[in-house]
Amino acid sequence: MRLLRLIARLNVGGPARHVVWQNEGLAANGFESLLVTGTVPEGEQDMTEFAIARGVTPLVLPSMSRELSPRDVLTIWQVWRLMVRFRPDIVHTHTAKAGAVGRIAGLLYRFVKLGRPRHVKFVHTYHGHVFHSYYGVWKTRFFLVIERTLARLNTDRIVVLSEQQLHEIRDLFGVGRAEQFAVVPLGIDIDDVRGDPRDGEALRDELGIARDAVVVGIVGRVTAIKNHELFLRVATELRGLATFVVYGDGADRAMLEQRGAPVLFAGTREAGPIYASLDVVALTSRNEGTPLALIEAMANGKAVISTAVGGVIDLLGAIESHVAIDGAEFDIRERGITVPSDDEAGFVAGLKYLLGDGQLRSTLAARGRSYVEATHSKARLVTDILTLYQGLGPIT
Repeated sequence: MRLLRLIARLNVGGPARHVVWQNEGLAANGFESLLVTGTVPEGEQDMTEFAIARGVTPLVLPSMSRELSPRDVLTIWQVWRLMVRFRPDIVHTHTAKAGAVGRIAGLLYRFVKLGRPRHVKFVHTYHGHVFHSYYGVWKTRFFLVIERTLARLNTDRIVVLSEQQLHEIRDLFGVGRAEQFAVVPLGIDIDDVRGDPRDGEALRDELGIARDAVVVGIVGRVTAIKNHELFLRVATELRGLATFVVYGDGADRAMLEQRGAPVLFAGTREAGPIYASLDVVALTSRNEGTPLALIEAMANGKAVISTAVGGVIDLLGAIESHVAIDGAEFDIRERGITVPSDDEAGFVAGLKYLLGDGQLRSTLAARGRSYVEATHSKARLVTDILTLYQGLGPIT
């Protein structure tokens, strides 16, 4: 079986790790896989070495990483030519740009041929979506038209990472038909992301953080959709209660560093030492699929607090209690605390509450670790994808 997988770029984050782990696992199950990607923007770390270390050598098409534009006629032609040469049985696209280019090129590949159409299956995974909080109204509507059209014309299966994401994409935004969807939760190499406490201490020493300090960190790309602005405002409100650290790089880092907030910007590091150095992991995003940072934090037995967006709701579980303190509100869930998107007062109150209750932190952390071990392993991810491919039917 030949598998062609496309993703816009292999920058630091969940989607890049997700596709590499899938290709690595499927190669062990007899697939001939080719991963195609674009280039990583300046200011973000390229994960090509991560892929190569796991036996996955990507083919780079530089134009793949750009936002959709009329110039993508060339990109579509390049991907079509690649399909003609590689002759895939399955094309699996990830992220919006690669999904659009891959499925449009796939229409040409399927039907621009003398004689009968080529038999190939197309799968698209939504790691998140761009249907709110990214662009203006008209641009968002344009992307919705593209996604709805491609779902109808050239998508055999649509993969989402959580039930909440399924509800948003299928029900709220009207993309695809019910029978096209499959929920395949994110899977991670748990041993690969777990940190040694000694590495956490060494990282604290390097950054000048006291070993006995309480440290709250946010981990991920420093970009607008992640809303680090909120993290900085929360840190300012709670200065003195904890040390606040931003791990990651991105387009907004330089601008945020100029704000003068009591926050340490530590750049991109290996996952294990990062989580070993933290006591609480925060997520302030306006829009998410299933955030890898929270799964990694839970795998490391860390308490988490997050905005209640996208797959975060499924990841942290049912609400156990709703708390209101001086007009600020937050929810304590099975495996973490959530607040509404961009709710500064709620985030401050929730984090302050979490910092002041060591028993709650321990309980949430233990539940989160057990949940990730049972639900989000790499082995489970590969098994789910194999099952999904087998369910596509015969390819002749």
